[in-house]
Amino acid sequence: MTLLSHILALPVRAYRLIFSPWVGFNCRYQPTCSAYALEALEKHGAIKGAWLAARRIGRCHPWGGDGYDPVPGTDEQTKQD
Repeated sequence: MTLLSHILALPVRAYRLIFSPWVGFNCRYQPTCSAYALEALEKHGAIKGAWLAARRIGRCHPWGGDGYDPVPGTDEQTKQD
């Protein structure tokens, strides 16, 4: 993970530590949006990872999808294809 990726991951880690236990674990997707964001930052770097995380969070609304949605380019996704 690059330095910029680590910096962008700090708010996500703070959310998971502070707010997530209060809000509850009611995510529409697997993995959760915060886990998706951390994995995207780790695998794709700061810019593309932040873009993928923002797109995922943008899909999380009542009329959005749900279910299994892995980070593009992960091993789990290639095994299913």
